[in-house]
Amino acid sequence: MTTPPRGATATTSAVTDASDTAPGTAGTAGAPVTTAVGAVSVRYFAAAAEAAGVDTETVPAGTAALVVAELTRRHPDLAAVLSRCALLADGTRVERDDEVRAGVTLDVLPPFAGG
Repeated sequence: MTTPPRGATATTSAVTDASDTAPGTAGTAGAPVTTAVGAVSVRYFAAAAEAAGVDTETVPAGTAALVVAELTRRHPDLAAVLSRCALLADGTRVERDDEVRAGVTLDVLPPFAGG
């Protein structure tokens, strides 16, 4: 390290190694970063919203199974509720192997009682 010129102050910078972060993260290890490109808007309803602690969020696109894995990673209490929920991508039901494309809205709907 070199000594800064007289009157200047020394500065340091840290670079986060990309291998230390999960896919879809940047800057701070483990901090999710979402963008409009490649992202899905998730809307939670009823018990799903309560378990997630949020009404909406954005996650990376992928298969429904990958999206569910990301949701449960972010909200561990959501796992028990998700097993009973229907997932609708822009109004169309999706199964685990179905692709949830970027730009769609994914609704997480627990079973509703009554009528």
